[in-house]
Amino acid sequence: MNVSYRWLSEYIDLSGISPQELAEKLTRGGIEIDNVPSRNLGVSKVVVGYVKSREKHPDADKLSVCTVDAGQETDLQIVCGAPNVAAGQKVPVALVGAKLPGGLEIKRAKLRGVESQGMICSARELGINDKLLPKELQEGIWPLPEESRIGDDILELLALDDAVLELDLTPNRSDCLSMLGVAYEVSALTGRPVRLPNPERELFSTTDKASDHVKVAVEAAELCSQYSARYIKGVKIGPAPLWMQNRLIAAGIRPISNIVDITNYVMLEYGQPMHAFDAGKVAGGRIEVRLAREGETLVSLDGVERKLDPHMLVIADAEKAIGLAGVMGGLNSEVTTETTDIILESAKFDGGSVRRTSRQLGLRSEASSRFEKEVDPGRVTAALDRAAALMARYCGGTVAEGVAEVVVSTPAPVVIDLALSRINGMLGTELSTLEVSTLLSRLGFEMESQEEGKWRVTVPSRRGDITRDVDLVEEVARLYGYDEIPTTPIEGPTTTGALTQAQAIRRELRRVMTHAGVQEAICYSVTSRESAKMFPELSETARPIELAMPMSEERSVLRTVMLPSLLEAASYNLSRKNNDLALFEIGSVYHSDEPVLTRLPREKPRLALLLTGHVRSAGWNRKAEPADFYDAKGLLEAAFDRLGLSPAITFEAARPQGFHPGRTAAVKLQGARGPETIGYVGQLHPDLQRAFDLPDTFVAEIELTPVYEQANRRIEYRTLPRFPSVERDLAVVVDHAVAGGALTEAIRGAAGELLEDVSVFDVYTGERLGAGKKSVALALVYRHPERTLTDEEVTESYAKVLTELEQSFGAELRK
Repeated sequence: MNVSYRWLSEYIDLSGISPQELAEKLTRGGIEIDNVPSRNLGVSKVVVGYVKSREKHPDADKLSVCTVDAGQETDLQIVCGAPNVAAGQKVPVALVGAKLPGGLEIKRAKLRGVESQGMICSARELGINDKLLPKELQEGIWPLPEESRIGDDILELLALDDAVLELDLTPNRSDCLSMLGVAYEVSALTGRPVRLPNPERELFSTTDKASDHVKVAVEAAELCSQYSARYIKGVKIGPAPLWMQNRLIAAGIRPISNIVDITNYVMLEYGQPMHAFDAGKVAGGRIEVRLAREGETLVSLDGVERKLDPHMLVIADAEKAIGLAGVMGGLNSEVTTETTDIILESAKFDGGSVRRTSRQLGLRSEASSRFEKEVDPGRVTAALDRAAALMARYCGGTVAEGVAEVVVSTPAPVVIDLALSRINGMLGTELSTLEVSTLLSRLGFEMESQEEGKWRVTVPSRRGDITRDVDLVEEVARLYGYDEIPTTPIEGPTTTGALTQAQAIRRELRRVMTHAGVQEAICYSVTSRESAKMFPELSETARPIELAMPMSEERSVLRTVMLPSLLEAASYNLSRKNNDLALFEIGSVYHSDEPVLTRLPREKPRLALLLTGHVRSAGWNRKAEPADFYDAKGLLEAAFDRLGLSPAITFEAARPQGFHPGRTAAVKLQGARGPETIGYVGQLHPDLQRAFDLPDTFVAEIELTPVYEQANRRIEYRTLPRFPSVERDLAVVVDHAVAGGALTEAIRGAAGELLEDVSVFDVYTGERLGAGKKSVALALVYRHPERTLTDEEVTESYAKVLTELEQSFGAELRK
């Protein structure tokens, strides 16, 4: 909102307050002022001149020699290149010695041998944005109104000796989208009274009635609480008064004609958007406020045909739509130079409806920006009367008596109970009853005293942002002055900021993965229906949750499993010759068993991992190492080890759908109820590898919630061993189905406390062992922390291990 300082001074006495001081007061009072530019960009010694004659330059086809009366002792001879200069015009004349924007100084000069004693100016040369002038004045010099007095300073005539306050308003302060709203703010901050404009009802007719010319009906009552119209006949279309044009230009609005300019002027004055219809183009003299019909179209004032949806509110006559309610009028009812009778509209439209229509059509206007934030219902009729009176005065029209209107509802005034203790308690002040009453009364709030220190406050309808007592406390604070509120130190217990357990674990997982050379991927949380059905064991047969307005079929449901997202990322990279990939993602999946959601889905955090290509590239001294199952398993083991979960983690062979049936393991975490499967690690099924055009690919997906619950990130330190270890190797022949992990677990249980470590270092299968048999070689490491072990102790433990393996697995020592 741009506020002219000179215009504002009509509503409140600003004497003794400069524009800069006023901006400081408003900013300190909560209405931020971005800038206070002067309208005078360096103009001096420019006056009103009268062109007595215009002759063609003797030596230049495009130059004219003009004799100009500029109120000086003698007439001036000025050479002018503007094609629209003509005898009989009043124009801006820069005298010799005048200065113009850009540092230009006017001197006596000779143009093609003819002396020029000044310069006839265009709007652009005076520093005025000519795009804000009527179209016919945007080229050439600026002809001034006939009533302009010769010799008058152009700064006064064009209101260039003015400053503009550029308000940066928050959406809740829509009351300051009007001159009167800003005047009320200044009044509250300075204590000076507001002078309201006079609608001049004496200019209205007492014989002709509006109801004889126009009928109003509101069909969409829920979207229009009031629609009022006045009828003005016998208007003459022409330019608005220069003073009005000056104020519109200062506000950044281009003058068009007296009728349109008055509606814009009153909109800026009252904050109430208005629209004028050519009454001769309104069929049947009937105004209907209704929803658009299916397939209905309207050519708006900007000349664009708009296809309307049934939720859009329109203004219509008996035959057709003639305007988009609160947004823009229609070309079929536009006021033109042939217009003689006017139907003037003022209404209260629903802000949400106007916002939806404006956004959907990509059509934003000064009117829509105000309706979106809700206009003051108390000014609908007052603004209508003000605009009608201005049209009677400056357009020669006759305003018919009465208003054709439908008032669906009148909002009750907002009444709030307020206590002095509440104010001082929230602000930390010691304000008195008199101080609070004075501050709120300056805002125009009616205050009824209930008892000592308590009031019942009636809020004016212009302040729709005030609905609770805390809003009134804020008003007291900003008028009292934020700088005057005492500063108090923070009291009470404080806590040190820290990561939650889940946040810390996710950070640790990222550190482990990235240090191992795995790159983090961030994928979409939405995927296709087909992808959501992959890996059913990981999705737990959850129903895919469909989006209401998906971007595409590929992004139409929330993901129930993370691996498809990584597979898409891998396929994308491989098609661009990024062949060696190591990716991980920490994110969420969304599970629900409802076909139609009635409650929020379960959001489950997970870790997903993908390896394909080589984990080590070829060098002069080594071969390339392709990724395999144990690389993926090793990354998980490193993460579990860092989280203190290694003793509770086991890997068991599994055949989940989507994984290779012979190269996959279930990851199990020992909990209070026994081992729980928290995910899978293994090779991608060959069918899926072909579907995504991938080579051998190894993946894993792990549920993180149980990891959050059981992780122990504390680091335990132990002294380095001082005594030597004893190593024993053991090779046993067992059935092919016996897992190496089962053998190591059995050995740990049988060997006792002396066993430090056990690992599988070789597996052999061959005809000599017999059908269905394999040889597993294991390395056992024994150590005592406080002494050297004897052979007898190791042999005794070794014998227990052999016995356990024979009894549990039918194992035989390999010969």
